[in-house]
Amino acid sequence: MRILVVEDTEDVAEAILAHFQKQGHVCEHAATREDAAHFAGLDPFDLIILDLNLPDGSGLDFLKHLRAEKNMVPVLVLTARMHVDDKIDALDFGADDYLVKPFDLRELEARARAVSRRQYGAADTIVEIGNLKCNFAARTVRIGDRDIELTRREFILLEAFAGGLNRVLDKDDLYSRLYGLTGEAGLNAVEVYVARLRRKLEGADLEIKTLRGLGYQAVKRTP
Repeated sequence: MRILVVEDTEDVAEAILAHFQKQGHVCEHAATREDAAHFAGLDPFDLIILDLNLPDGSGLDFLKHLRAEKNMVPVLVLTARMHVDDKIDALDFGADDYLVKPFDLRELEARARAVSRRQYGAADTIVEIGNLKCNFAARTVRIGDRDIELTRREFILLEAFAGGLNRVLDKDDLYSRLYGLTGEAGLNAVEVYVARLRRKLEGADLEIKTLRGLGYQAVKRTP
C-alpha cells in the first residue's frame, strides 16, 4: 500500500513508518495539517493514518476537507482521545476506523489491512483469482500447487493489481506505490517490474493488460 502517516509526535511517527516500510509499503510522513493537505493533493494514497491533535489544527478538519473534496481514501484515526463522543465524531465525519493510543503496531497493521481491503470490496486477506492465490497478510503467492517467489516491489504491484481487479491503474500511480514521491528510478522502472511480474505469473489466471495511453489493467483470464 501507499500510506500517508499524519502524526506530529516524532517517535510515534518513526515507529509507524519503520514498521510499515519493513512490510514493503511506501510511506510518506506529514507532521502538520498543512503538510497533510499538501501530500493528499499530490497523489492518491491507499490509506491515511491520521492523528487528531496536530500543531496547526484538528485532524478532524482535515478529514472533513478530504470528504468535502470527494476524496474517499480510507482513513484510520489514531489518537489519545478516549471519549466515545470523539470516536463518534471521527466516524461521522468519514473515518473508516479508530484506534486509541497507546497501541500495538501489530493491531495497527491488521486494522490498516482490513480498512484497505474494504476499499476494494475484498473481505479476506486471501484473494483467489482462478488458480492464483494471494495471501496479503502472509505475503505468499501460489499458482495452483506451485509457490511463487516475488521481490518486495513485485509483491506491491501484484497487491495493486489483484486488489483492484478490472481497474485501470496508470503508470504514475504504480510508480508512486513502488517508490513514493521522492523516487528517482524513472517511470520506465514500472515497465520493468510489470514485465518481471508477468514472467513470474506465467500460467496464472490473472492477466495484466497494457492499455496504451492509459496504463495497466489486471483481469481474470477467460477459458
